[in-house]
Formats: sequence, structure tokens, C-alpha cells
Amino acid sequence: MEKHFEQHISRQFNQELEMLRQDVMAMGGMAEEMVREALTALVDGDSARAQQVIDMDDEVNQMEKDIDAQCNMILARRQPTASDLRLVLAIIKTVNDLERVGDEAERIAKIAVRLADTDRPRGNYHELETMGMTVRAMLHDALDGFVRLVPEVAMALVREDEKVDSEYEGLLRQYYTYLVEDPRSTRRVLDCIWIARSLERIGDHAKNIGEYIIYLVEGKDLRHSPRDEMERTLMNEDKKSDDE
Repeated sequence: MEKHFEQHISRQFNQELEMLRQDVMAMGGMAEEMVREALTALVDGDSARAQQVIDMDDEVNQMEKDIDAQCNMILARRQPTASDLRLVLAIIKTVNDLERVGDEAERIAKIAVRLADTDRPRGNYHELETMGMTVRAMLHDALDGFVRLVPEVAMALVREDEKVDSEYEGLLRQYYTYLVEDPRSTRRVLDCIWIARSLERIGDHAKNIGEYIIYLVEGKDLRHSPRDEMERTLMNEDKKSDDE
């Protein structure tokens, strides 16, 4: 269920909040691009593309600083309450998660550079590519849900994150088997394990953003809550909306 915040009497305040939303989406778009390009660099053995991802991390870090500064200024000057305060706090948390997504993408890119130089012939990273597509979709859906204020997205992200966690555990078992069967592949397998770990964390950050949507729209902090509790909360809120 898509929701919208009310407009304010102050046109300037409206503009400040809208600018914040746009900046978050721009940062999110760059984080998505970093993940996509890092995985492409890994699969294609493209060290130049991987280096571009590494260079992008500084820009993402600066975006986080700039958005934080805007949020602090709004908190100091506007002293927002209720939904406006939740919006600012949710944005602060979201950009922190996006910055960490950038860090994980940078980590994948650095490993991709090393593998591009040493992995001859090119390795088959099908499992990592598949896992990467899943977490990229999660990140995209989280950002889309954030801008449209759709709390139901959070439940879909929780379910997808459970799948990613299961994939990650399966990959670990597979990679440990490789280590036992061929100790000469230790360096490459360990690199793949670190990439899988970074992808699993990106999924976690996407799920976190989904939980911030619930906090933003419903005013409820359901972080670390069981899935059934989240489902009950959203169902109850939908019922209240229908009754009103």
C-alpha cells in the first residue's frame, strides 16, 4: 500500500525534504551500479572495470557525508516532529547502509582485480553471479519501496534475505569441499568465500532499508523482529486503514 506524506506550509521545508529524498535515491543508484559493475568485472575478468568500482567508493562516502550534513541542518533548524522526524532519521540510517553496500562492492572489486590477474583460464562464477543478481534486485526493491513508502516491501525483502542466507550457507559447504579436494585452489576458493560473504551482507543491508520503511510509515521499530511479528503488524495496520 503506497503512502505519501503531507505537504508543509513552508515551501522551503518541502523542497529540503524532497532534495533529501532525491539525494538518497542518487546514492542508492550509485550503490546499485557499484554492485553490478563489481560482479561484471569478476565474471569477465575485467580489472579496469573493477578499478572503476574501487574509485567510486570515495564518491559514495562523500554522498553519505553530504546527506548527513543536510539531515543535521534540518534537525537543528526545523526541529521536525512525527513523520518528518522519522523521515530524517530513516534517511540517516538508510545512507549508512548504502555506504556499507558500497564498501562491500569495493571489496568484491578488489578481489576481482586479483582474480583477473591470477585466474587463468577465467573461472566459472555462476553461483556468485546468481546470488549477486538476487541481492541487486533486493537493493533495487528496497530503494523503490523507500521512495514510494510501501512497507509491504519489507516482508518480501525478509523472505528474499532468508533465501540469500540459505544460498550463502550452501556455497560455503561447496567451497569447503573444493578446499579438501584440491588444496592448490585455496587462494581462489577463499576469495570466492569472501565475495559470497560480501553479497550476503549486501542482502542484509537491503533488508535493513526495508525495515526502515516500516518505521517511517508506521512509526514502529521492527528491526530484529521475527517474520510473523512483522506480518501481524502490517496486517493490523492495513486493517486499520481499511476501517478508517
